[in-house]
Amino acid sequence: MRREIRFRLNGEAVSAQVAPHETLVELLQEGFGLYGARESCGQGLCGCCTVLVDGRAVSGCLYLASLVEDSDVRTIEDGGELDAVQQAFIEASGFQCGFCTPGFVLMTRQLLDEIPDPSEDDIKHYLSGNLCRCGAYPEIIAAVKLAARKRKGV
Repeated sequence: MRREIRFRLNGEAVSAQVAPHETLVELLQEGFGLYGARESCGQGLCGCCTVLVDGRAVSGCLYLASLVEDSDVRTIEDGGELDAVQQAFIEASGFQCGFCTPGFVLMTRQLLDEIPDPSEDDIKHYLSGNLCRCGAYPEIIAAVKLAARKRKGV
């Protein structure tokens, strides 16, 4: 039994027919062709499926699609230009294979929205739910620090 929901996706008003068990990642991929959020572990433990819902990071592999009704959903595909966080990840080589990068970028956006000048401990805490199988953690931390400076215009 499917039902219609309405929400904002990357700034655009949209609607979708969703099943009660459908996850947000499934809706984004199958309903909107957005593949930046990827299901990897299927348990909400790796961060590859990170999506921002009303500014808060959620595990899209566990988050039911029906819960985004009347919400603002942001994915890595949001916007046409690179933002300060994305640019910092490129400049600091905060990625290797790129599989986990969308989740790290979105989590970094939430971090910098809440703590514009994070300490290294803040960064490690916020990103602790995101796993990089390539081991680019030093570069990711450097990218977050660079993104904070870029956002401040330094």
